[in-house]
Amino acid sequence: MTAVVEVPVTFDDRAFEAFATALAAAGPGARVLVDAHATEWASPFGLVSLLCAGQAVRERTGSKALLTVPADKDVAAYWARTGFFQEAEELFEIHGAVPKVRQPPENTVLLEVTPVRVAGDVHKVVDRIQDRSAAILATELGLEAKATLSFGMALSEACQNIVEHAGTGGWVAVHAYTWRRRLGKRVVVIAVADPGVGFRRSLEPTQARRYGDRWGDGAALEAALIQGVSRFREPGRGQGFRGIRKYLDRWEGKISIRSGTARIAMVRDWDEDVPLREGLAPFPGAQLQLVIPAQAEAEP
Repeated sequence: MTAVVEVPVTFDDRAFEAFATALAAAGPGARVLVDAHATEWASPFGLVSLLCAGQAVRERTGSKALLTVPADKDVAAYWARTGFFQEAEELFEIHGAVPKVRQPPENTVLLEVTPVRVAGDVHKVVDRIQDRSAAILATELGLEAKATLSFGMALSEACQNIVEHAGTGGWVAVHAYTWRRRLGKRVVVIAVADPGVGFRRSLEPTQARRYGDRWGDGAALEAALIQGVSRFREPGRGQGFRGIRKYLDRWEGKISIRSGTARIAMVRDWDEDVPLREGLAPFPGAQLQLVIPAQAEAEP
């Protein structure tokens, strides 16, 4: 028996819930086909979440899920340029022609889909993106030059969450594009995802008793993002999200995190998101997204 899990036509953090619901509905013994043939666009969040799904299926069933390549050649080529297929080939049995990688004249991929497994990977990620991000932040987003350093810090802290809490590896990707559907501005989007233990299990040993009956995925996300708690008992730990929030507050940026069956977001005036959603379809690990908008209207 094969369970078909369709990848949404536009696969971003909003469309993710339909994908997660379909994946959760697949029986534990079923062969899984992740069908992306009709997909027309995927955000960095969508791409790294697909990899999480592939690893989760392999761990659950002992075999690779099938993955169909998008039928649109431009879409498939973009996925190839992001480095997605290079990572996916270890997790999926890929069906369809994978385009050869060719860099476009103007590359919107600031950081390709990159694995993060140990602390050394985080330093490499920040070093690789520092020069590329400086030009984008200053010229396209209209941010101050010194914002580049804080951007690197935010990226580092988001990746460090995988190393310290996931119990397994994950991936990060950073793209810049015009967000016409919501903002009509250029944005830089950071997506970090892992299929690990998730926030609830990571924080449970130190926080569950404190919350009592309220303890769950939603409470764990609130503890991590709003209160800055950590599974580490040493003073000063758990400050990463506070630093990220401070940086995003300055530039009206947004953070959202999904873990287990809950999702939390720091909602901005330009968005229509909700602060907390619970009772969602279960999905392994944690998926984090940072959105940094331009400080001026995008060019038409």
